[in-house]
Amino acid sequence: MSTHDVTNQPPPRADVDEFTTNVPLVEGVRRYDAAWAAPELAATGRLVGSAGFIDDARLANTTVPVLHAFDPYGHRIDEVEYHPAYHRILGDAVAAGAHTAAWAAPRAGANVARAAQFMLFAQVEPGHACPVSMTHAAVPSLELEPAVAADWIPRLLSRDYDGRLRAHKPGALLGMGMTEKQGGSDVRATTTEAVDAGDGTWRLRGHKWFCSAPMSDAFLMLARARGGLSCFLVPRMVSDGGRNTFRIQRLKDKLGNRANASAEVELEGTVAHLVGQEGRGVRTIIEMVARTRLDNVLGAAAGMRQCVAEALWHTRHRSAFGALLVDQPAMTAVLADLALECEAATTTALRLARAHDADADARERSFRRLGTAVAKYWVTKRGPGHAYESLECLGGNGYVEDFPLARRYREQPVMAIWEGSGNVIALDVLRVLAREPECLEAFDAEVSLASGQHPLLDEHLSRTRALARAVMDALAHGDGAAPAQARRLTGDLALALQASLLVRTAPAAVAGAFIGARLGPGRGHLYGVLPRGSDLGAILERQ
Repeated sequence: MSTHDVTNQPPPRADVDEFTTNVPLVEGVRRYDAAWAAPELAATGRLVGSAGFIDDARLANTTVPVLHAFDPYGHRIDEVEYHPAYHRILGDAVAAGAHTAAWAAPRAGANVARAAQFMLFAQVEPGHACPVSMTHAAVPSLELEPAVAADWIPRLLSRDYDGRLRAHKPGALLGMGMTEKQGGSDVRATTTEAVDAGDGTWRLRGHKWFCSAPMSDAFLMLARARGGLSCFLVPRMVSDGGRNTFRIQRLKDKLGNRANASAEVELEGTVAHLVGQEGRGVRTIIEMVARTRLDNVLGAAAGMRQCVAEALWHTRHRSAFGALLVDQPAMTAVLADLALECEAATTTALRLARAHDADADARERSFRRLGTAVAKYWVTKRGPGHAYESLECLGGNGYVEDFPLARRYREQPVMAIWEGSGNVIALDVLRVLAREPECLEAFDAEVSLASGQHPLLDEHLSRTRALARAVMDALAHGDGAAPAQARRLTGDLALALQASLLVRTAPAAVAGAFIGARLGPGRGHLYGVLPRGSDLGAILERQ
């Protein structure tokens, strides 16, 4: 008898169409006016599900970026070398318009189509999504400065990709460098200085603690000018074709997001262009922050989809105790619960993407202002636990790097940290309630569309409204206890939105099980605790 016969192991999960097999994504694209994009999305689904793309994702994360501060002769070059697989993935994503297609051709559903493209690529390789997201999000900020916009936005909208440092490339990607070591999320503690050079440009001097995607063609950065904190575009290459002063001190040794480099950068007489009004830097980047927060939701939802797909693939092919794992009742409940979380995140992400389209009216804009923050807080925080539980479905295979869920488990936390960690987001929700009460009105109007359709949801909406009123009253009276309720309120608002959306858009089996598991009296703290009588087969069939 051979000791090395391989039995009872699943085949490789490759050459799968990741779009058409994801029923909630397909339905959401259709529902939110992006059915016209289905052929392109199906092409992307086949691409990212191919064995070649999956192998590129592995290579990009196992051969990590390397910093070359100097060339062999001692010249400062400050270049980061990536595995060619990373460049192939970025090139594919840019060619598909996962970065700026919604800006290039605005129409109803344009941001939904772009969101679906982004999610499909991020499902298989999330590291490259950082420069893709920042390029997308930078467009509205750059539009505040016509001269800068005229030069840069056509390049950002291009579907050409060239990973080399070259001046005047037809296509370009943007990074970001906002945080500093003494401030972190408190960008008003920025100490980088900006001096007007008198020739239409500025010179920056300072240090950036986190500069994402340092081989990008330009970066948005905050610096302190005479008129106050201001926003600047910092190109890697200057107009005469030379290299800007952009001294990469080191690359961060990160828990996840390893395919994409993050760096510490020194600026010394670095050429920059003012974007927006001097002294209005935070206001200039607000829209960029909102767009990247939405992409955090998209990225976390994409990760959940990868987790569910891999867990189901394994359990549908592996047997234990005389039956397939997927048919073992305890495992079926866990898988169904993971699928519910994934569908809720996907549906929420696509609804918010639709609210970011160019045809959004004032109420839609108010809804997305609060809804994006709420979803960013909740969905991204659900990601790591979801990844862990999915990993456990694979047993020992899930814990080794030969399979993608170990990488995904390390990846998911960055979505919650990037663009504002939990407390920052929850406190932002309080600021919205205090300064823009119309946002809560628009949010309540959205979730109330499901009123009367499920008693547990009606009870939750009533409790959440009461909590929101109490918090708003505390804020109005300067009660310092209000921030202590910020996380509770934000979480309740998120569940209200997810449950309302599922009641209105998903099959009854999905909506009923989700509401019972998340809002019912028998809800548990871990996955796999579902209401008795839930149609688990119907839930899993959608995945």
